[in-house]
Amino acid sequence: RRAEELSRKVPVPITVTMPDGTVLTDYKKKGDDSSAGGEKFMAWKTSPYDVAVCISQGLADSTVVARVTYSDYVSDYDPEEDGMGGGDVMLGEGDVHDDDDDTDADGADQSGSSSSKNKPILWDLTRPLIGNVSRLELLKFDSDTDAKTTFWHSSAHMLGEALEHLYGCRLTIGPPLAGGFYYDSYMGDASASGSGADGSGAHGSSNAFREEDYKPIEGEVTKIIKSKQKFQRLVVTKSEALDLFRGNPFKEAIITTKIPDNSRTTVYKCGDLIDLCRGPHVVHTGKVKAFAATRHSATNWLGDTDHDTLQRMYGISFPDKKMLKIWKENQEKAKERDHRRIMQKQELVMFHDLSPGSAFWLPHGARIYNALIDFIKQHYWKRGYDEVVTPNIYNLDLWHQSGHALHYKDDMFCFDVEGKEWAMKPMNCPGHCLMFASAIRSYRDLPLRFADFGVLHRNELSGALSGLTRVRRFQQDDAHIFCREDQIEDEVTGALEFMKSVYTTFGMSYKLELSTRPKKALGEKALWDRAEAALARAMDAFAGKGGWKINPGDGAFYGPKIDIKVMDAMDRIHQCATVQLDFQLPIRFNLQYTTDNREKGEQFARPVMVHRAMLGSVERMFAVLCEHYGGKWPLWLSPRQVKLIPVHKDWNDYCEKVRDRLHDEGFYADVDLTKATFQKKVRNAQIEQYNFQLVVGEQEVNNGSVNIRTRENKVEGEKKVDELIDMLKQMKAEHK
Repeated sequence: RRAEELSRKVPVPITVTMPDGTVLTDYKKKGDDSSAGGEKFMAWKTSPYDVAVCISQGLADSTVVARVTYSDYVSDYDPEEDGMGGGDVMLGEGDVHDDDDDTDADGADQSGSSSSKNKPILWDLTRPLIGNVSRLELLKFDSDTDAKTTFWHSSAHMLGEALEHLYGCRLTIGPPLAGGFYYDSYMGDASASGSGADGSGAHGSSNAFREEDYKPIEGEVTKIIKSKQKFQRLVVTKSEALDLFRGNPFKEAIITTKIPDNSRTTVYKCGDLIDLCRGPHVVHTGKVKAFAATRHSATNWLGDTDHDTLQRMYGISFPDKKMLKIWKENQEKAKERDHRRIMQKQELVMFHDLSPGSAFWLPHGARIYNALIDFIKQHYWKRGYDEVVTPNIYNLDLWHQSGHALHYKDDMFCFDVEGKEWAMKPMNCPGHCLMFASAIRSYRDLPLRFADFGVLHRNELSGALSGLTRVRRFQQDDAHIFCREDQIEDEVTGALEFMKSVYTTFGMSYKLELSTRPKKALGEKALWDRAEAALARAMDAFAGKGGWKINPGDGAFYGPKIDIKVMDAMDRIHQCATVQLDFQLPIRFNLQYTTDNREKGEQFARPVMVHRAMLGSVERMFAVLCEHYGGKWPLWLSPRQVKLIPVHKDWNDYCEKVRDRLHDEGFYADVDLTKATFQKKVRNAQIEQYNFQLVVGEQEVNNGSVNIRTRENKVEGEKKVDELIDMLKQMKAEHK
């Protein structure tokens, strides 16, 4: 059927414009100055791969996927006929009743609908083009996030194929992640080691994955790689899809609920695997040169514990074996830097089964926690924020008014108070709205900047809790700015400058992304357009034109936002800081201020609300910094700043006096009064990550001084105690 449809398509000449502005029209090699042109590029025939070959074979071979921006489609292209009418059903998009935007997390539109013209679309390298291309980008693995996502998406299919071969399981979903991919499978009564068609396997009746399964899985994927199976894009109707996946209740459920009746979708075939998928994919499985199974876990279908238990296998892959070797080395470094290991070794934080997901901050951990909060408070003082304190519990009516109860109640701790339902607050914004509404506000009062370190609680599932990165009890450096529309640009610029100062202090780099109006946006489009323009101007002023990226349609339903992605010492990406505009809470709480206009109907206006956080969750930032520094805290954050080491017990009293002096000046100082040898005392202090060891002998006692060694065992030499204090004060003030 599809072949017959394609046979009726009329190839017509097309033009392809490259990112540097070069316009290509035919198969003539780039740089060929011969007057005779080559065969023309034709819609329905010419693919991005063909264009890449015209530039160089090396480029074509190293390209993972194309990102195509069409200026127009040929007249006989029908997105619905081509299975491009909705989102990726395997990623939860394209619901029959879902109008969400089809834009993926990295900004490239996955839809082929007419509305996606002039938007970048990820496109299979060998899939024929269907119109004039205003911009063709040929994406490589090591230089583009979309290329990595596509590469890992293809690898997930290969993992799924291997799981089917080995275990005869029922595949469910297998998405790419920020750093790899996974596939969830239903094992039923089958054994994860030995229930495949060939009967291979190592252990008995358990249907859960074990580490012993990793090597067989890697071996099977290696076979798939060597066979260089082509990824074939196939367009199917809903009924055809149901026939293809008959016997797999999970795929059948996706097709039934996510694909509208009388419509089409796409599947991809590689080897003997056919999977529901929007694509795109690499050209063939041989593009993957290195694969590793990395970890496994149990989960539930649709994340619901009432549904079937599934087994999840995670993986990572690369187009070069050297990349996998480097990745494994970095993973070992990451294990050494794991915040859970460090906080236990340094006695910073503990957890207890009687309060899962709620950290117990031990004395040394509380020192770091409080230093982070004090650091932000110093910025608040300089940047015109007013700190407020709000209740921890509210009548649920507040959350109905804010809209959170409708979408968020399952994640809240609710309880009865005198016959009425109350809840612990999971966020601060509704309380700040009540504070704004408590008085008559004038346009002269704005902007108002309310900052709140209130304790928040979210009812995370126990299985999702993980160290300090996913907890139930936490604090945020949460602030909300109430401003006039004409103040948006200045307030956003101020928030970005705030963010830059914070992450420069931490020694972390960052990237900015502007997420714009989604399909389900609330509010007038004109207001969204003005707000997005203000954010764009602020980002241009802050980062320069081209210094940030746009994510079309990825904003929150209540307003556009700036996503700030920070990179740690191991180049891992974390999303901690955020700046979001909110048009809806001011409406829900009927917030208004008096204007300077006395005309009827113009006396009052609605403020715009800016949600912003620099650290985000203090708990999560603690974990990020713990791993970023590898437990080697800078002096200003360090819970163990100075250790005095007497070379003989005769100098113990002097050391204690110096310790007391340092304590009075605000530094964390201890004295080693043990009977250990001098070398052992120095080594212990370095292992415990004291920033400085102050060695004291007879000469230092006589001179009123100390001899300074660093954590790295560098001897700084003798200094008077007053000089030492001045040095430490300067380091602390400069956040070193």
